[in-house]
Formats: sequence, structure tokens, C-alpha cells
Amino acid sequence: MAKQKIASIGDYSEWLEALSMRYRRSQIKAAVAVNTEMLKFYFSLGRDIVLIGNDQPWGSGFLKRLSHDLKARMPEAKGFSITNLNYIRYFFQLYAGKPILHQFGGELGKYKATSNPNIVTVEFSQEVTSGREPILHQVGEKTYLLNFEEILPNISQMIFSIPWRHHIAIIDKFRTNPNAALFYVNETVKNNWSRSVLLNFLDTNLHERQGKALTNFSMALPSAESDLAQELTKDPYCFDFIALTPRYHEKELKDAMMAHIEKFLLELGTGFMLVGREYRVEIGSREKFIDLLFFHMNLNRYVVVEIKTTEFEAEHLGQLGLYVSAVNHLLKKPTHEPTIGLLVCKTKDNTMVKWTLEATQQPIGVSEYRIGEILPTEIASDLPTVEQIESAVGG
Repeated sequence: MAKQKIASIGDYSEWLEALSMRYRRSQIKAAVAVNTEMLKFYFSLGRDIVLIGNDQPWGSGFLKRLSHDLKARMPEAKGFSITNLNYIRYFFQLYAGKPILHQFGGELGKYKATSNPNIVTVEFSQEVTSGREPILHQVGEKTYLLNFEEILPNISQMIFSIPWRHHIAIIDKFRTNPNAALFYVNETVKNNWSRSVLLNFLDTNLHERQGKALTNFSMALPSAESDLAQELTKDPYCFDFIALTPRYHEKELKDAMMAHIEKFLLELGTGFMLVGREYRVEIGSREKFIDLLFFHMNLNRYVVVEIKTTEFEAEHLGQLGLYVSAVNHLLKKPTHEPTIGLLVCKTKDNTMVKWTLEATQQPIGVSEYRIGEILPTEIASDLPTVEQIESAVGG
């Protein structure tokens, strides 16, 4: 497969003039689609910076000179500081360099390593290229894909759909990890995350926790359903917004979750709707209380959540399985998918969990949790109890 280099751009002054024209065209289009057109401009500028900056003898002062000249030609424009130009360069390098992006857009191509492990040869299928040869360019020890937007449309649609400040946050953490970066881009697009929400999940390494609960979904649910159900789980769940004393009880943890219900639901994930806490169900002649009962709007099913502030025990699944069955009998409608259960415990032995899950037919997942802060006992002892507060208010 022939490799094509980007066409010669000419000398610096000609390129600068062409760049300013590209920017002004993107401004006109940006009246309708601000983020998309500006991000496309940034991506193409990042490509030019990588290719021209390495091919020309402008030295380490290249970005400084470019920043000065762009501001002089377009004084009304923002985004041409040296710092932002560096981010623009990283933006292109992250998503177009050493392509391993097929995992997020289907089987787009076959990637073959050369004798140098830092160089990748890309062979795209006829269906993907539509008769076009991918335009590749090698700079140093990396091969860059230049017609990125045309050949990888699924990915380009994602990265050109979130604000630039979101990209900066992602680049700060995953400048050389496109798979992790694309995970957060995809989640931002799918869930319409604000920048503060994105930063929260970046801090808690969501990409390492998403879908990681130990479950028996593959055995208890049809394959299409089991994959979707698995993705709604996390392990561990991060309740960093909660501060408790060392000897806290389950009620205290649940109270704290309800006191921060928005953050709790955000950590659970998109689609969870709280039905009730300590939800009462009648099983025969007995009444039982489910810790937390949710309905998942996207999966069209109830989710029973039990919280244990101790290490996982096999009998926990017996109790949870009973609640799952009760919800199926008492609440589930014919149009609903089967109820699933989720046990969130302080710690777990993975082998015990796996073997116990094999012994139940109810679809159940098991995860750990972590909380943000443990208050010293001496500080906690100075805090008023709920009873003291209620007494003071009542008096």
C-alpha cells in the first residue's frame, strides 16, 4: 500500500496566510456550529504544526513565533497563545498518531507493527476507504493519519462534538493514551457531561471501573442484555463525597448517600431513577425492606441495590436474590426486562464471589465501594448526634 505525504505548503508566510483564511472560514461556519468548526480548525492546525514544525528549521521558537504572527494577523481571535497552540498540537497527536482507535469505531483497519515498535502500518478495508488510499505521514518515530475525518468518521464525529475545554482536561490526563481519552470523549457525548462532571470522573478513573463488577449476567441474561447490564456496573463505586467515622454503620452510609442524592445518582450512572429507600415488599406473610430500589430508564428494568458495610458473605446473595425475585413477582410489568441485583460491599474475596454467583440463577453483580474521608474519632465525638439536634430544635 502506497503511503502519501501531505502536499507541500510552501514557505512560512504563504502557510500563515492560508491558515488565517482557514480560520476565517471556520468562523463563518461557527455561527451555526461553534464547537465543531473550531475543533476541526484546531485539528488541522495541529496537523500543520506537527508536520511543518518538524520539517522546517525554525527551531524551538516556532510556536512562539507562530503565536505572535497569528495574533498580529487576527487580533480579534482568541486561542493562539503558546499554551493553547501546544494543546492544539497534542490534540492532533493524541487522536491521529499511532492509530489504535478501531476499538471505538468497529473494525476499521488492520494494524501491523514494523521492526520499530513505535511505527504502525495501517491497512484499511475497501469498505472503509471507499477506494481512497489513507494519507499517512511519518514524523520521527510516529506515523500520522492525515485524512482522519474521512476515514474514521465515527471517531471524528465524537471528538468534534465536545467543547475545547473538555478536550484540554482530557489531554492533561491522557496525552499519550488515545483509548482512555476516547472513552471519556464518548461518555461526555453520550451523557452530555459538563466540564465539572467530566473532571470528577477523570479524578476517579472511571475508565478503569466501568463495567468491572463481578456478575453472572452472561449466564442469567440473554447475551445482548447481559452486555448492556454489565456496562451499567462499576467496581469500585466511588462515594468520595461522603465522610464518615471509622465505625460507621449501614444506616449512616445510606443516610449520607441520600443526603447527597444527586452525586450518588451521578456515580451510579445515567438512567437510574430512585423508586425508594427501605422499600417495603410483602413476601408471603413476611414484610421485607429493600435497601435501595431503582428503575433504569435506558434498560427498562428494576435494579435492586443492597449495601453492606462489611466484607462479602455468601448469604448476602441469598437475601439479594430473594429481593430480585420479589420485585419480578410484585412490581415488574410484562413490558419490563427482568430485574437485576447489585450488591455493594466494603470488601470482597473475588473467588468466593465468583463461586457464589455460579450458585444463583438471579442476575446479580457484586462490587466494592470506597468513601472519601474517615473522620477521626475524637472529632466525630464532638459532633452532635441526630437525637441531640432534634431535641434542640424541638425545645
